[in-house]
Amino acid sequence: MPADTAAREFRRQGRVVVVGASLAGLRAAETLREEGFTGSLTMIGDEPHDPYDRPPLSKQVLLGRTAADDTELPRRRRLDARWRLGVAATGLDLADRRVRLADGEEVEFDRLLIATGARARPWFRESEAALDGVFVLRTADDASRLDRKLAAGPRRVLVVGAGFTGSEIASACRERGLEVTVAERGPAPLVGALGGVVGAVAARLQREHGVDLRCGITVTSLEGDMAGRLRRAHLSDGTALDVDVAVIGLGAMRNTKWLAGSGLAAGPRGIACDAGCRAFDVHGIVTDDVFVAGDVARSPHPLFGYQFLSLEHWGNAVAQAEVAAHNMISSGLERRPHLWVPAFWSAQFGVNIKSVGVPPMGEEIVVTQGALGENRFVAAYGYQGRVIAAVAFDQARWIDFYRRLIESAAPFPPVFAGVDRRPEGARPVPADFPDPSLPTHGPTVTLSGYSPSERRLQFTPARA
Repeated sequence: MPADTAAREFRRQGRVVVVGASLAGLRAAETLREEGFTGSLTMIGDEPHDPYDRPPLSKQVLLGRTAADDTELPRRRRLDARWRLGVAATGLDLADRRVRLADGEEVEFDRLLIATGARARPWFRESEAALDGVFVLRTADDASRLDRKLAAGPRRVLVVGAGFTGSEIASACRERGLEVTVAERGPAPLVGALGGVVGAVAARLQREHGVDLRCGITVTSLEGDMAGRLRRAHLSDGTALDVDVAVIGLGAMRNTKWLAGSGLAAGPRGIACDAGCRAFDVHGIVTDDVFVAGDVARSPHPLFGYQFLSLEHWGNAVAQAEVAAHNMISSGLERRPHLWVPAFWSAQFGVNIKSVGVPPMGEEIVVTQGALGENRFVAAYGYQGRVIAAVAFDQARWIDFYRRLIESAAPFPPVFAGVDRRPEGARPVPADFPDPSLPTHGPTVTLSGYSPSERRLQFTPARA
């Protein structure tokens, strides 16, 4: 059967299963229907809730401005799907094309989209993680519980980790008038995501807003009372803090454990896929019927040396889901690549922070507009003589301009004719990212692969 005929037939009566009923899963399902798929569609999600938006959880919800129940994602259209919510996928049989569920059911598919996202990294001791007052923040239920605890007025909140989520939580606590200590193992907040130069600005910003920021420090243990309530935290410098609430912000873990033994190239960094969102198997061979989208995906990007990027970005989840859905129901010539340029935003301590590109690839950084000391600036990152990323503090209007520089491989440092001049005397300096071999929870972009053109092995002909 010709490829285009097979694609039309699949659109009419194929069976699609989407595992992951969150942002990427929902947008993929909507795209399938919008592009003419009329076959059966099954949505599987381990949470009992309809798909909801996660960014407001660490912002509006923790500020008491929005209830977690009010973050449901708007629907673009009616889906006509079978929903299996509140039941997790526990296994995948590629040969028989079945997804196994926690309740014992097996769901058959012709095409599968995996959009299982990530979960919060838990505290390393289960007994301490179970104390009343110890939280992570990833789900709507997490946010509801934490919001209620903060509303009760704890004496002090400890935030473990100063990545974006930890910093947003600290900001919300201060805005609610709560005393907050942030313990960060790195030299500054956001250092894994934006480097030491910008991290120093983030550190000053936190301290100016009354945060007890302690860098180069880890939390060694959490202590509870006889009733199982959190009462004290012990730090690596030998000090102890009396705290009622501890929020663990040590980054995310990709939800791939259920794929163990499936034959897919799935691991702690996510599921490897090609630019068309097709999953690789463990032998490096691309699959035809399994696709990946969202936080759980690792895909190569030509703008960034074909590095495999794992992105924790809202916009990426939407764009990749739409590409994956399109390619699931299209013939080869109609398929398109996922080439979304990474972009991310955060609101904390009264400042709007936006980044574009892949800052952790940056070797150098230069302030191109504004001034670091004013907490209002744009800085560009350079890699091998080209602009690779940019970050803006309260200068979001310039992000699209820098995206175009990245897409056109503009030279670094950039030279401008029609925007604010670079601060007098400013020169590129080292971006000061931590050693990539050391564990870090800060990046929202993880570099996890290499260019196919990089030769790691050299073969020589055998001699007679």
